Amino acid sequence: MRLTGILGAHFLALYIFFIALGQSAFAGQGFDQWLHNFKQEAVQKGISQKTVNSSLNGIEPIQRVIELDRKQPEGTMTFAEYKKKVISQSRIDKGRALLKQHRAELERASQKYGVPPQYIVALWGIETSYGENTGGFSVIAALATLAYDGRRSAFFRGELLDALKIIDAGHITPETMRGSWAGAMGQNQFMPSSFHRFAVDGNNDGKRDIWASLPDVFASTANYLGTSGWKSNEKWGETVTMLQEIPEHLTGIKNKKTLQQWKNMGIRLSGGGALPNAPGINAALVRPDGADGKAYLVYDNYGVIMTWNKSVYFATSVGLLADLIAQ
Repeated sequence: MRLTGILGAHFLALYIFFIALGQSAFAGQGFDQWLHNFKQEAVQKGISQKTVNSSLNGIEPIQRVIELDRKQPEGTMTFAEYKKKVISQSRIDKGRALLKQHRAELERASQKYGVPPQYIVALWGIETSYGENTGGFSVIAALATLAYDGRRSAFFRGELLDALKIIDAGHITPETMRGSWAGAMGQNQFMPSSFHRFAVDGNNDGKRDIWASLPDVFASTANYLGTSGWKSNEKWGETVTMLQEIPEHLTGIKNKKTLQQWKNMGIRLSGGGALPNAPGINAALVRPDGADGKAYLVYDNYGVIMTWNKSVYFATSVGLLADLIAQ
């Protein structure tokens, strides 16, 4: 009986192993078939066979990408904690130094697209720590994984086609097209579709290189903001104080009022001074940490930053870091 039990357990383990192996093989065949069909679609949509082969031959799904895509956000970090993390003194100091170092190139982009240099530098700093952390994933393999995985397959299938078009145009090779697990690329973390819409050739070398060319990075970032509606005569917003409690239903980026209306409700500048007299400028009151946290009066340019990333935490931090860099 004991021998039988041991054999039974052994065969059960083998059975489970082969079932798992079969499922793994099936998944591999599924991806191979998907990839075969996608290659045909790419060629039909005008991408060269050479680019399709060099970019897609031999790629495999990346399990880590699937894990990161399915990971639920923790939702436990307050804005105060987030701000402390992304607006460190070292990031401020480096931003100031880089603004000074690349002033001429930043000014060229600023004048052409109407976006002050400090915002270009702030986005650069928060997105990739000024180019130090651009992501180590193959963009093509990551996008193929997400396009095959199914949760947001249509979106990532389009991004993968756009990525192949970038390679086909000669802007970068498949091997050097690296970025985040979700396919965001370069020192300003453009998705491939954003690359096609906003990336520009800042140094006139015939390529839009957001990976290694700072003139291209700066001009592309400025073009994104400028094209998205940046108002050169306005700032993003400012820290404010309240002489009386403002009801929660009046806060948030969709609840815009004139500065005079906010002034009448007891909103003051953080130092206690009165809001400026600026007829025609509307603002919203944003309180990322609710009633217990700081309050910010934000203008239309804040909404432009949110077209880049819809996070209130992100947009507020970009504005605050830009102000600190410009000091």
